[in-house]
Amino acid sequence: DRISAFDVVLPTGIPSKGQVLNALSAFWFNKTRHIVPNHLVALVEDIGRTSAFGNVVSSLSGEVVGQSMIVHRAERIDIECVVRGYITGSAWAEYRKSGTVAGQPMPSGLREGDKFPEFLFTPTTKAEVGHDENLTIQQVVDMVGVDVARQLQDLSIGVYGFAHDLALEKDTIIADTKMEFGWIDGQLTLIDELFTPDSSRFWDREGYEPGKSQPSFDKQFVRDYLDSIGWNHELPAPELPPDIVEKTSERYLEAYYRLTGARLVA
Repeated sequence: DRISAFDVVLPTGIPSKGQVLNALSAFWFNKTRHIVPNHLVALVEDIGRTSAFGNVVSSLSGEVVGQSMIVHRAERIDIECVVRGYITGSAWAEYRKSGTVAGQPMPSGLREGDKFPEFLFTPTTKAEVGHDENLTIQQVVDMVGVDVARQLQDLSIGVYGFAHDLALEKDTIIADTKMEFGWIDGQLTLIDELFTPDSSRFWDREGYEPGKSQPSFDKQFVRDYLDSIGWNHELPAPELPPDIVEKTSERYLEAYYRLTGARLVA
């Protein structure tokens, strides 16, 4: 239930957040298997105590069960595969300053929230300490080679495009997202989480209007609050007040409902 903002983990938990990330990732892993394999074996809450994983289930508390999944172990590729469909967040800040996004020149006259002419692959480092930094395609090539770099770009954009179109049918815009990949038995595999309010920006399609900040169902609400109090994005991170915690939890649960059509029982 812990939440991070600006690459810093905050001290305050968000009720139901872990359940949402776990269940929503599983939803998307199952929806995108036809595009790329992923590491999901099963949600722990779906595993019977008499199954091969019964000892795992028995060792976990009820709270942890709802936040856990069994996955294949992967050798992680240390690249955050970011895909942007709309200009917002750090991309909007960079564009206003230099007319670029992740160093790539953009058309003039874009408004905050505008859809890009085509989806952008803007990878970053996966920093163990400090903030992630943008990577050029050449830097990705230098890290993993030409063929794997191309696969990472094509798969990231393909998965995002599929989910973007599916979400639109549910009156939700996935403005951008980040994915991670790894190697499992020599096969490039989607890992970690997928299209959650932590890894993606979700906007209300009906309220979408370029030129301003969009109504959202993700952790942008927390980022906005932290900026409003003047936090410098460095440790120590401040505690979140109860009203911000409650409203954030509501947004996460609403994102799950909008995308899956089901209510998550906390």
